[in-house]
Amino acid sequence: MLGGLTGWHLLIILAVILLLFGAPKLPALAKSIGQSMRIFKGEVNEMKKDGDKKDEPSAPAGESQAPSSESPTKP
Repeated sequence: MLGGLTGWHLLIILAVILLLFGAPKLPALAKSIGQSMRIFKGEVNEMKKDGDKKDEPSAPAGESQAPSSESPTKP
């Protein structure tokens, strides 16, 4: 599990959190953590989508985006 934490360790940690924040504040704390995680996941997914768009070529494979220096010019 989490580095050898047993059920007793988790109960003690839960009791300390309850003492620090108090019972009335725990639902608001859990709600804010959930909202933060939702925002974080959304940003990560958006970054993945942006990364996928950068990997895709915008021009077909045979065409070059930069003008060639060998193009004919009019005299």
